[in-house]
Amino acid sequence: MRHDRFRHFAAVDWSGAVGERHRGIAVALQGDRATAPALVRPGHRWSRAEVRDWVLHDLPADTLVGFDMGISLAHADRGAFFPGWADSPRDARSLWALVDRLCEADSHLAVGSFVDHPEAARHFRRHNGREGDLFEGGRGRLRVTERAQESLGCKPYSNFNLVGAAQVGKSSLAGMRLLHQVQGRLPVWPIDPLPDSGSAIVEIYTTIAALAAGRRAGRSKIRDHADLNAALAALGSEPVPGAGPITDHASDALVTAAWLRRAARDPALWSPAGLTPAIAATEGWTFGAP
Repeated sequence: MRHDRFRHFAAVDWSGAVGERHRGIAVALQGDRATAPALVRPGHRWSRAEVRDWVLHDLPADTLVGFDMGISLAHADRGAFFPGWADSPRDARSLWALVDRLCEADSHLAVGSFVDHPEAARHFRRHNGREGDLFEGGRGRLRVTERAQESLGCKPYSNFNLVGAAQVGKSSLAGMRLLHQVQGRLPVWPIDPLPDSGSAIVEIYTTIAALAAGRRAGRSKIRDHADLNAALAALGSEPVPGAGPITDHASDALVTAAWLRRAARDPALWSPAGLTPAIAATEGWTFGAP
């Protein structure tokens, strides 16, 4: 398996917000040389469906594309995604299929029908004080890869938590709908083995890229072009044009695309210690987590 075969690196800062188009979605693309990364369709307000279609139809050849979302839910800690539910899926692919099927009537890859399902809802912390009787409190149940993120100084929240500025649960569930709809056309590592050619999807956590660029975990967000270009320089990429403020969604995507170019060449990141075949099939992994 050649880890240096990718020619392009894309990063998607994803969103699970209500509605069709989202200021919180940004897509960046980096080539395989030390050029500057660039936003894809700068100024465009993306929908989740447009990102799905771009990945399927407009992705450059041999692209490693990272999505800032959780590709699965905690499973190893309880031996099931939804303990006590007879229809609890057996693996990540079955989970994606269940979410997409229950949300078939929800527009824009939304997931309201899933989190409001009477059995699923028992496991989630939802808005307006609605906490399921099986939600475990605190930050919620964590995957093995999220425990590994903690060793880097990160503070991940459970994908079962759908409340608060730090939550990524809704975006992760919406992302699972996308993953179900692209399966068979794009492999998703490590649920699928990394192919010898072609493009592939990985889960990313933009804080890991920011740490590699010299930022601190508590100050990972970049909102100024000068700070952005300092981070890109630390990752071996050229600066992007511009001065003054930049949204943290755009900077997250740009920095992470640049980081992927360097990180993808590190064999150790493709073989983390905690990634067993069972974890790969059920929980997946965050690329870059040790």
